[in-house]
Amino acid sequence: MKPIESTEELSAACARLAQHPFITIDTEFIRETTFWPELCLVQLASTEEAVLVDPLAKGIDLGPLFDLMADTSVLKVFHAARQDIEIFFKLTGKVPDPVFDTQVAAMVCGFGDAIAYDQLVKRITGEHIDKSSRFTDWRQRPLSDRQLTYALADVTHLRDVYADLAERLKTENREHWVAEEMGVLTAPETYDLKPEDAWTRLKLRVRKPIELQILKNIAAWREREARSRNQPRRRILKDDAIYEIAQQQPQTPEALGRLRSLNKGIERSALAAPLIKAVTDALEMDKDDLPKIPRPPASPEGTSAAVDLLRVLLKLTAEEHGVAQKIIATTDDLEQIAIHGEQADVAALKGWRREVFGEKALRAVRGELAIRFEQRKLAVIELD
Repeated sequence: MKPIESTEELSAACARLAQHPFITIDTEFIRETTFWPELCLVQLASTEEAVLVDPLAKGIDLGPLFDLMADTSVLKVFHAARQDIEIFFKLTGKVPDPVFDTQVAAMVCGFGDAIAYDQLVKRITGEHIDKSSRFTDWRQRPLSDRQLTYALADVTHLRDVYADLAERLKTENREHWVAEEMGVLTAPETYDLKPEDAWTRLKLRVRKPIELQILKNIAAWREREARSRNQPRRRILKDDAIYEIAQQQPQTPEALGRLRSLNKGIERSALAAPLIKAVTDALEMDKDDLPKIPRPPASPEGTSAAVDLLRVLLKLTAEEHGVAQKIIATTDDLEQIAIHGEQADVAALKGWRREVFGEKALRAVRGELAIRFEQRKLAVIELD
């Protein structure tokens, strides 16, 4: 199939697709050498047709595609949607709406944690997908027949996967479970990380408030620089270099040049001035204004044992309901429930998660539930 390369043809295809209650979508992109993903191909399918769109075609206007993404009467079905949605958010400033992520739905339906698309297709339809074209150069033109066949399979099989999962969710009355998860995927703040918050991506290998402030300053500078240059963060400055600058606190080009994690000659480059400024700005701050090192409070005695109990309870609950453990509760959720009980502000104590697990978890930490081994199986028992 030849990809759509003109605005007129794209407009006509999107008009046809908009007549359907749902469409399946996938994208092919490159981002190894850029900060922003470069959109190279868009695949779309309804129950009646499948089309490929070439966003790199000369003169094509993707407006009709963006209008379709914003059409609230059409459900947009993705698998592992976050990166695809990020692309549309970057191009339009809007999140496609409404959306359905088959990877999330698969976790709710008991297919395990974050199942890969090809494995999900095989388990539901029995079809095998050739993934050999996945990491080819999608910028090359013309695209090979093998690439186009692979790209089409990503949305044609997705129709059957969606239909199967939607029916399972309806039968089990779990449609609202997935709807809650889609709220996070469709929130603009999920894709709009502020440079001032870029430090939260880093591991906190710092021990002093001044080191944390320097780390924050440099992480924010690197984020802005990477975006403006459209280069990966690591190409601007590696994480190890940020940690070393935060610890050594160089205030001159010569001191900066002596750091082992930085490229040779950096003291003579354009990077020297902003890096030194990030250090000196932090050193000039009043000590009372420096950030505190986040340290988890000491856990009460017995917390570890309580978490172990909750972990077993989570496993039993996941097996009982046929749901992936990962989507019900995280290890942090379990720790917070073990320490704070009802006051824990965690997802496991909200919405459908509370119904299937949260209430039992609270009862377990209150000593109202126990787990015993009987007939070669673990079982939850009520305690008077």
